[in-house]
Amino acid sequence: MISLNTHICRLLGIDYPIIQAGMAGGPTTAELVAEVSEAGALGTLGAAYLTPEKLREDIVEIRKRTNKPFAVNLFAPAPKDDFSRIAEVKQTLQPIYEELAIEVQSAEYRSPDHGEELFRICLELNVPIISTAFGSLSPEHMASAKAQGVTIITMATTVGEALDAQAAGADAVVAQGSEAGGHRGSFSFDRHPMGAQVGLMALLPQVADAVDVPVIAAGGIADGRGLVASLTLGAQAVQVGTRFVAAKESGAHKAYKQAIFDSDEESTVVTKSFSGRPARGIKNYFIEQFESSGTKPLPFPSQNTVTKEIRGAAAKAGNPQFMSLWAGQATRAMTQEEGAAEIVSSMMDQARALLW
Repeated sequence: MISLNTHICRLLGIDYPIIQAGMAGGPTTAELVAEVSEAGALGTLGAAYLTPEKLREDIVEIRKRTNKPFAVNLFAPAPKDDFSRIAEVKQTLQPIYEELAIEVQSAEYRSPDHGEELFRICLELNVPIISTAFGSLSPEHMASAKAQGVTIITMATTVGEALDAQAAGADAVVAQGSEAGGHRGSFSFDRHPMGAQVGLMALLPQVADAVDVPVIAAGGIADGRGLVASLTLGAQAVQVGTRFVAAKESGAHKAYKQAIFDSDEESTVVTKSFSGRPARGIKNYFIEQFESSGTKPLPFPSQNTVTKEIRGAAAKAGNPQFMSLWAGQATRAMTQEEGAAEIVSSMMDQARALLW
């Protein structure tokens, strides 16, 4: 019989097998993380783009709002900049600069590289759970985290990556199906330039059979049906992103949320246009224009840094056609803002109704 009180609930110290995805770039406010955790699930702060000062501030604020466990999500390993083709990319972006009235672009770009300090702050402030995307923690960081009793969760998009994550010391593995919104968690792109695109229904049972650590399902899960199905296929919890992007407590722009409400299962594409790394988002004018130009984006994080001015101007203007609208393929389930606690409770109520 399927139980909603799984081993991973005890491992993470949570009541319900639901994890809010660590969505870097704004959606995961301290308020959202705390509300999710207080509701009995696991809130996750997407910290990869934060300054060290902001990370400290958010962790303190989360702890003011809840005494329940929460996680911090980081990118690992730290990616390096490559602006060798900056002139070509900026030439392609010139019509967009003009359309958004960006008259003066940065003369020099450099992506922030706070990874080492962000990790150190997590240990210093006794963050109980660290999750990673794009690979495992370095052996040195893994040893330091383990010595302090931190629980480590690593995202994987293939069975091979899941096995590598387990071997590196992960306490749990996220099996990220191709339906998932946001960046693909692939460790490398040597074999698949756009990242592995294995659907969750195929990926999840294979990962569950291959590893000994608990598996968390991610990709297109937005309700209790997805939770029950994932548990049936071998997961011990689910990770939910897009539905929490649209939550009242999310820091996502209102135009971003509305784009989710207006979208459907055919609206998203996997693109490198915004960041240089494959990510699933709602197709808009920026993606269409950049991809039709034939210009190859800079590698991540350099492309992300170059397009930051465009995304900022679009947010200021409330124009979703130039925002990175990361979203998965289950957006029909989202039609209006909901409170984070309401999302958790409705998923659990639906799951219980299906099981009992």
